[in-house]
Amino acid sequence: MADEKPTAFTAREALFYHETIRPGKIEIVPSKPMATQRDLSLAYSPGVAAPVEAIAADPANAARYTARSNLVAVISNGTAILGLGNLGALASKPVMEGKAVLFKRFADVDSIDIELDTEDPDKFIEAVALMEPSFGGINLEDIAAPECFVIEQALRERMNIPVMHDDQHGTAIIAAAGLINACHLTGRSLKDVRMVVNGAGASALACTALIKALGVPGDQVIVCDRQGPIYPGRGGVDQWKSAHATATEARSLEEALEGADVFLGLSGAGALKPEWVVKMAENPIIFAMANPEPEIRPEAAKAVRPDAIIATGRSDYPNQVNNVLGFPFIFRGALDVQATAINEEMKIAAAEAIASLARERVPDEVAAAYGVNHKFGTDYIIPAPFDPRLMEVVSSAVAQAAMDSGVAQAPIADMAAYRTGLKARLNPTTSVLTRVYEDAKANPKRVVFAEAEEDVALRAAIQFRDFGYGTPILVGRTKAIVDKLHMLGVSDPGGFEIQNSADSSLVPQMVDYLYQRLQRRGRTERDVRRMVNQDRNVFAALLVALGHGDALITGVTRPFAQTMREVSLVLDPKPGALPFGIHLLIGKSYTVFLADTTINERPSAEELAHIAIETAGVARRLGHEPRVAFLSYSTFGNPSGQWLDNIRDAVAILDARNPGFEYEGEMAPDAALNPKIMEFYPFSRLSAPANVLVMPGLQSANLSAKLLRELAGATTIGPMLVGMEKPVQIVPMTAIAPELLTLAVLAAGGVVG
Repeated sequence: MADEKPTAFTAREALFYHETIRPGKIEIVPSKPMATQRDLSLAYSPGVAAPVEAIAADPANAARYTARSNLVAVISNGTAILGLGNLGALASKPVMEGKAVLFKRFADVDSIDIELDTEDPDKFIEAVALMEPSFGGINLEDIAAPECFVIEQALRERMNIPVMHDDQHGTAIIAAAGLINACHLTGRSLKDVRMVVNGAGASALACTALIKALGVPGDQVIVCDRQGPIYPGRGGVDQWKSAHATATEARSLEEALEGADVFLGLSGAGALKPEWVVKMAENPIIFAMANPEPEIRPEAAKAVRPDAIIATGRSDYPNQVNNVLGFPFIFRGALDVQATAINEEMKIAAAEAIASLARERVPDEVAAAYGVNHKFGTDYIIPAPFDPRLMEVVSSAVAQAAMDSGVAQAPIADMAAYRTGLKARLNPTTSVLTRVYEDAKANPKRVVFAEAEEDVALRAAIQFRDFGYGTPILVGRTKAIVDKLHMLGVSDPGGFEIQNSADSSLVPQMVDYLYQRLQRRGRTERDVRRMVNQDRNVFAALLVALGHGDALITGVTRPFAQTMREVSLVLDPKPGALPFGIHLLIGKSYTVFLADTTINERPSAEELAHIAIETAGVARRLGHEPRVAFLSYSTFGNPSGQWLDNIRDAVAILDARNPGFEYEGEMAPDAALNPKIMEFYPFSRLSAPANVLVMPGLQSANLSAKLLRELAGATTIGPMLVGMEKPVQIVPMTAIAPELLTLAVLAAGGVVG
């Protein structure tokens, strides 16, 4: 189905997202200590004098003593904002901040957005060129054609750092990668391909230029604009279009497509008619990249040409041409060798690296993390944007091409070590969570929100529905929920399912079900009826138990232990399982799984072993190879004490079971996490710092989790409840809407539960 236009509510939620916690999406965070007067003196005066003098003596020292070598400016004048047109420089700021976030999220590149209030190319060029000392690279964005051509070319000539207009070259690189693989699958050689390009804007012309550079002959490429094919001598053609004029008898897109191998569209919805696709060559290659609606829907093209290979710009079809596959890693590689430009060799290297990655077998741990076993073929010619291997493969290829083409000022001596460093630079959890959200859209579930009268729970439920993750079931008083939906700007409150125990037809069935469970646990039928009618956690859990919902989210109004007691009246643990909680601590390049933080006060050796095995499974599903440490105040008997036997026995139980992951204990946290301390214990079975920490008891686990949540800089998710017969997540009472949403998606997706 077609992308729906944003509703008024969706706009309100987007505005709420941008204003909550602190306005915008980025902030500046110091990378050095700033706690003492001495720190401040080193950071500013008089400490800055030394690096200032060093840089003045040798400009290359700026890469050693400042953030410049990892800093990209995202710059726009707002003349072509997404699909919204010329809305001005200030209106482009949310988009540019978003681009800066993508740089950091995907490639650990620091980025600052800059919006220039001018449509004069000369003024724009001068302003950007004067900022060269500040940045290691320039990413131009959302600048209208033809000015974008003039601006990029001038800046590339004037500046000695990488400059790239991503709207042009980002799309070109990903499309070129897809074309390489489509030709590979259909047995074509690029030098023999006949291609028709529909659209003559910045992206289309950049795609044409790069594909020609890859080896497609220029006389076999017909570029069409609104007036049809561009041929020598045709009127109304500017210098950038005329550079791609081709001698042809065709005078329409339909005529140009007869016998063509490839259609590459960056034009408008519906521009490619099914009857024209019929006229294309055998196994036609169709890149319909107009957004949000492509030139032709894949199902329409397949209906007339089942042998077609199709790519679009959309995430809900296979083979998405997504710029995020390219620009973060291109700049990563360029910055790491201090390249003076992003040249054709580097763009071709990026395209070939992306293409080669799609042809490789997806590693088992990646496939397990994503829940999908991608395999090279007609529906997988372009890697998924969340593939963590992109960082290593594309960045290193770009860096190597920069060195080979002579634009690298700081060549990398050990490429193997560089690739290893790239792999360690990002946290795989972030990529896997992206995939979990995509899977939720593909497999929507019914999630019960037990406290829907609370603003935070209701906002999460609204987002769960409007972002396409599934159907929320709202538990509470009908009028109170409807009034709040109106207050939050929801235009269709009647579109939500509200379950109110005061008038639900399910109550008699619920009472019968629960009375059968509790009649031999000291509960009368009157007790049970009162619980069903008055306790929202009991009522909500019964909705899940009886199959009216797939998962349950609660916890905003009551402490964890009380909520767990109420839910446990209805739902049992999985057969043979032990319910427990996991906190995730997510840093820039690491994730630590902390268990059990919620339920088992003094776990036995068998229970500790079970917690370790189950937490390791969650770690694997989130993209990590688990390394388990059983924590204690003692490290291998020093000091000795009376609470160590169950930990040692848990290790012995795993020894007997051979669980297929690294584990060790008993050990203090520094012996599990600090590589220098680990060197004192060469016999340890951990090959690297632990990422699964099994705590000896509930007090230490819960205290540690809450201290780290409040004091550490890492993002915290959880507690995540594991081991119940139905997916249940009990959020902290302090949780905000995005945290509820994340746990709802994780529960619905089966990552935890």
